[in-house]
Amino acid sequence: MSSSQQKEEKPQLSISSQRRELWNVWWTALKLGMTSFGGPTAHLGYFHEVYVSRKKWMDDKSFADLVALCQFLPGPASSQVGIGIGAMRAGVWGAIIAWAGFTLPSVLLLVAFAFMMHTFDMAASGWLHGLKLVAVAVVAHAVMGMGSKLANGRLQASVAFAAMAAVLLWQTPWIQVAVIGAAGLAGLLLFRQEPPVTDKIETFRIGYKTGIVCLVLFAVLLIALPVAQLLSGNEWIAIMDSFYRTGSLVFGGGHVVLPLLETEMMQNGWMSQEEFITGYGATQAVPGPLFTFAGYLGALIHGVPGAVVAVLAVFLPGFLLVIGVMPFWNLFRRSARLQRVMSGMNAAVVGILFAALYDPIWKSSVTSPIEFIMAAGLFVLLTVFKTPPWVVVVIGAATGQLVL
Repeated sequence: MSSSQQKEEKPQLSISSQRRELWNVWWTALKLGMTSFGGPTAHLGYFHEVYVSRKKWMDDKSFADLVALCQFLPGPASSQVGIGIGAMRAGVWGAIIAWAGFTLPSVLLLVAFAFMMHTFDMAASGWLHGLKLVAVAVVAHAVMGMGSKLANGRLQASVAFAAMAAVLLWQTPWIQVAVIGAAGLAGLLLFRQEPPVTDKIETFRIGYKTGIVCLVLFAVLLIALPVAQLLSGNEWIAIMDSFYRTGSLVFGGGHVVLPLLETEMMQNGWMSQEEFITGYGATQAVPGPLFTFAGYLGALIHGVPGAVVAVLAVFLPGFLLVIGVMPFWNLFRRSARLQRVMSGMNAAVVGILFAALYDPIWKSSVTSPIEFIMAAGLFVLLTVFKTPPWVVVVIGAATGQLVL
């Protein structure tokens, strides 16, 4: 390395300064993880208030660029924004610490809920059925919101409808993968979006070498885990494969994790549909990212070790992708073809989520007029009265206990 290159490098912090910086990242993310209710969009509002307005760790332009990057990639967008901020503040270790702080509170709450499900016989509890009706309202709200943004044109709506029909008619292990891939090709061939962005954006502080390593590792795991599971038949590898593959395919928002995980859980016989949907309803009551639903599922499968493996596996693809793509974001952002592919994929995930609203959520939850009335009322609370999701969860559970 030349002397001129050495002069351009950012000076290294002392060990004590690095520790203080990491502690600051951890404590800030942990407080956000304990208080950020309301889903990914609300999380971004909290992030902007804390990281941009209050702490001034970055400006509005850098924050907007990072949000755009994370919405372009598969994975949990709000968590990926937090990971990116941690990386820009304190490198890769900062990214890990920021993710852990934001994720831990909701994981602990959902693992505790899973143990409560195992310990007590609550199969006939009215409040649990109330949580299932909450899931109906929440997913219907998500479909409506995503559809208005991602499938609001004739071609996009047609792709969404085709995706919904395919997922419901051919319920095979890889149908979601095939549908998303076909939708991306359709977007490339059919869609004509507005011209790609050409303005210069700020360079993210991640090296090209680090980015390439992360992208290669992402691809290797996506290919190697199914092969290893097939050759070994080991259940732990099967759990890692299922959750990692799910985390790699979630485009368009955290709610899309529902149909992908439901397919994995049912086909492997790891739990009943009732246990699955009840946990999804409970996930709406806790702060933090929706991906922590994996903690509940993993705990039902194999206790605390299962929860740890499931959470790490479902978040790892999004982590590797955001760190891997940050150095190359300018190139991705300016590609008209990639934008058309992503438009097709985003329309497809609306259809996939719409299919999940019918099966398994609606079919297993709404079987009587009173249940339909309750689900509709919860939906109105979310959409018209703008009631926070955790409040809707409390109302749904209480009403279910009293009425059902």
